Amino acid sequence: MYQYLEEELEQLKTRIIKMGTLVEEQVEFAVKALFEGNEEYSKIVIDRDDKVDKFDVKIERHCQKIFALTQPVAIDLRLIMAALSINKDLERMGDIAVNIAERVYLLKDHIELMKNLKVEEMAIKSKKILKCTLDSFVNNDPEMGYSVIKSDSIIDKLDWEIFDLCINEMMNNKELIKPCSLIVSVARNFERLSDHCTNIAEEVIFLWESKIIKHRKNLGVDLESKPDIPD
Repeated sequence: MYQYLEEELEQLKTRIIKMGTLVEEQVEFAVKALFEGNEEYSKIVIDRDDKVDKFDVKIERHCQKIFALTQPVAIDLRLIMAALSINKDLERMGDIAVNIAERVYLLKDHIELMKNLKVEEMAIKSKKILKCTLDSFVNNDPEMGYSVIKSDSIIDKLDWEIFDLCINEMMNNKELIKPCSLIVSVARNFERLSDHCTNIAEEVIFLWESKIIKHRKNLGVDLESKPDIPD
């Protein structure tokens, strides 16, 4: 029975990794589409969202199957619980990539404005955080998970900074009200992407250290002692 459980858990982890890779590609295409004004890339992201949704269903059913046919305990049980949560966050990241892709057409004439308002900087940092998040799961690396959580504050600050910059632009030029409103929406999507990365990082830490660190301010987690996201 245990050999069967090991095989099922390995297949489950493989599916999570494949879904993570697909979501990372979706975000990459969405960002390229946004800053190149490339509607073909945006169409790819929108069309492939169905593939992300199918992974979501397969992983959830796989977890249910393992629960039904085995009695997992300790780290095996934690892996299944973490997989269910990570799967949900990855599916929502896929939706975020679609949200960004859907704004490409409306913002294709305002690429320089987005860059001046630091949206490109935010996109690059968000992609890096996503990569480190997936690496932390693939490599069983909770320390990298802590680094991801630590970096979330950087994205939050950028989100507010972009919001303030957009308000100033709209006050100075009424013609920029619509594009700046869309830019605020795009920035908020990158902020949400970072939040989902944080959720996954928390699950990696739960999986390998048996620690639940949500609401970590009340649990004495010293993030300052953790390494930053590598360049």
